[in-house]
Amino acid sequence: MIVFQERGITHLDLHGERHFDVDLIVLDFVLQYQAEIPLIIICGNSNQMINLVTRVLKENSFKYSSPRFGIIRVEGI
Repeated sequence: MIVFQERGITHLDLHGERHFDVDLIVLDFVLQYQAEIPLIIICGNSNQMINLVTRVLKENSFKYSSPRFGIIRVEGI
């Protein structure tokens, strides 16, 4: 799990993470950095990874958008 700052926004890069770990990683990331919202989650080109991340966000009623393919922006909890 790679977390970094870019242009004042905290990013989570999921490249190289296993699909079965995504639920916990995303939930932990959003809750840990909730004071810094908006947050960016980089899913890459994997439709399955994008679906896993959006499912976690929906299940927890987090507000999010997808400004472009493979990028998810968490906008509120």
